[in-house]
Amino acid sequence: MIVDEKLEQLLARHSAIETEMAAGPDPEQYVKLASEHSELSPVVEKIREFQEARANLEGAEELLEDADTDAEMRELAELEREEAKEKIATCEEQLKFLLLPKDAADDKSAILEIRAGTGGSEAALFAGDLFRMYERHAADKGWKVEVMSESAGDVGGYKEIIASINGRGVFARLKFESGVHRVQRVPETESGGRVHTSAATVAVLPEAEDIDIEIRNEDIRIDTMRASGAGGQHVNTTDSAVRITHLPSGIVVTSSEKSQHQNRAFAMKALRAKLFDMERTRADQERADARKGQVGSGDRSERIRTYNFPQGRMTDHRINLTLYKLERLIMGEGLDEVIDALITDFQASQLAAMEEDE
Repeated sequence: MIVDEKLEQLLARHSAIETEMAAGPDPEQYVKLASEHSELSPVVEKIREFQEARANLEGAEELLEDADTDAEMRELAELEREEAKEKIATCEEQLKFLLLPKDAADDKSAILEIRAGTGGSEAALFAGDLFRMYERHAADKGWKVEVMSESAGDVGGYKEIIASINGRGVFARLKFESGVHRVQRVPETESGGRVHTSAATVAVLPEAEDIDIEIRNEDIRIDTMRASGAGGQHVNTTDSAVRITHLPSGIVVTSSEKSQHQNRAFAMKALRAKLFDMERTRADQERADARKGQVGSGDRSERIRTYNFPQGRMTDHRINLTLYKLERLIMGEGLDEVIDALITDFQASQLAAMEEDE
């Protein structure tokens, strides 16, 4: 049920924002207003469509109730009434989704962490495949990817790789990628042609700003060490790698990609993201209406997806989606189809939960 009072409040807020922006606020305030305006504009456009359709329905019904309306006008009014009813129903359905509670972190950039799981060298190779998949997908979206830390596998790929992906709305698009990804394929080193199963864990964290998470100097310990590459070979002989330990939580982050100064900045960015995500997770768990099995549960121990190379298929187990275009997907092409399906399923579960609570 669409509440008129809520719609009027949104229209009033949108108008107030435009007035404030026209008044010439300072740059920082203008950016905040512009962001809110951009977020509200699609909702306001749909509200106006909805209100116009209701006005058309009222006008058509008035003509039909008027005894002086001739037959031709009555026929046109009946047609307009049916069109208006269909438009109202469509707008109501669309507004329900547009008015769903928005994740405050959706507009943020993200920290992507990929770790090889079971499967030895094959798992590290798969972790490398997953990273390249997200890297290519990010390039298609115009997002910037910057590696913060990496540990190479013995025969290629990564034992672990952490990267920041910068762009508007990155977290909203990638947050459902968190979980265990499983691969079934014949490793290059397998002479008998047997299919092996390996796994890698993906975690996507919203990138936190200083205003989101305050980290006190007395709560962290910073250690420097020599950066090392695959096989333990030293990349350099200076203490450039940085490890930061957050003492209250026990969280440890490292960065060994750039200079010591850059590594410290990368490590602090990763620490803020982990602390921010920890707070979000705690808040989610405290909500009484949290539901198991929901796409956005964020359980990173859950097996969410299987990439079966012999059959050329990808299956997302949370929504029972199977696509037979694995080669394109692993190249980062067509990933939007999977992400869109996950978002739609999540929104549907949110809507169902809201209707149950009403």
